[in-house]
Amino acid sequence: MLPELLDGIFSGISISSVLLLSALGLAIVFGLMGVINMAHGELMMLGAYTTFVVQNVFKSFGSPWFELYIFFALIAAFLVTAAFGLVLERGVIRYLYGRPLETLLATWGVSLILQQFVRSVNWVLIAGIVTFCLLFFGALKILSRRADFDRIRNWVITIMLPLSAAIALMIGIVLGQTYKLPVTKPWFGAQNVNVTAPKWLRDGLPIGGFQLSYARIFIIVLTIACLVAVYYFLNRSAWGLRIRAVTQNRSMSACLGIPTQKVDALTFAIGSGLAGVAGCAVSLLGSVGPNTGQNYIVDTFMVVVVGGVGKLVGSIVAALVIGTTTYIVGSGTLANLFAPIKPLSDFFTFFATTSMAKVMVFALIIVFLQFKPAGLFPQKGRTVDA
Repeated sequence: MLPELLDGIFSGISISSVLLLSALGLAIVFGLMGVINMAHGELMMLGAYTTFVVQNVFKSFGSPWFELYIFFALIAAFLVTAAFGLVLERGVIRYLYGRPLETLLATWGVSLILQQFVRSVNWVLIAGIVTFCLLFFGALKILSRRADFDRIRNWVITIMLPLSAAIALMIGIVLGQTYKLPVTKPWFGAQNVNVTAPKWLRDGLPIGGFQLSYARIFIIVLTIACLVAVYYFLNRSAWGLRIRAVTQNRSMSACLGIPTQKVDALTFAIGSGLAGVAGCAVSLLGSVGPNTGQNYIVDTFMVVVVGGVGKLVGSIVAALVIGTTTYIVGSGTLANLFAPIKPLSDFFTFFATTSMAKVMVFALIIVFLQFKPAGLFPQKGRTVDA
């Protein structure tokens, strides 16, 4: 009985590590900008698919390179999702600050687009997107040098937007009809894909009557490393100081010369990059699909809310409690532990599925927030006090 409980706690901590990795970025973004990013789960999915692509690239290199691909995948996942987050902030989010409902709807739309993108992406789609960006943004860049650009900006957008889209569409049609299946076949499709862990992550460390999976140990160590890096960045770097200043009082920070727009963009990029790292970790626990991020996004928001907005310590405690509780209840560990006590055993057996365990945890969170609406560690600052 004890080995089963310890195994459940260990597996729950590894799930908590994934939640914490994802919540780190979300806590910083939500705490700084008040943005409810519904596409955060899809950023995790992008990180997971990036890991899949890097894995396939390193397979062609053979051993020993394949055994090291996970480290390159972590870097690639961070860079890809950070770049996408930067584009998302510059192109969408920055125009919706102070409008939470519009931000929520816009990021939800982005999440749906990303899900469909990974199902449908092929060489034709990539060629069309690249062509459109070169024509549209290239035209804006060239014409922005004109002295009267502000006056003709709307006209340029009105003309170049449909023109660039039409040319990109025509190129896609021509490529599809010319090369057919090789360029029209989806890269990933709607089916889940599997990421093969390196050999040194496939076994486990035997302790007593149970075994600690090396993959889960790696995820826990990765989370600790990211946590230390984020803490050092926020407390020991100049940009970290700016981020904390803007989080506490945006208006005063702007008056003191801190470039709040650059801080917003940097923060969103870092938060998105951490989501990509979390996606890389998720790929080691199971198959990856277009809906991978949806399995974690709600829990991630709960970690941020329960822990306290923008508080690393709160996120750590909340992630550990939510992740471990959900796993040991959903896996039936508690039901088996209380088997001699029939009422308790029946109660936990009723919640011994993943979905019902989440229902139980969310109900407890609702009760908790009635007494601590600001979370375990409430945010402090003049803006909050006001």
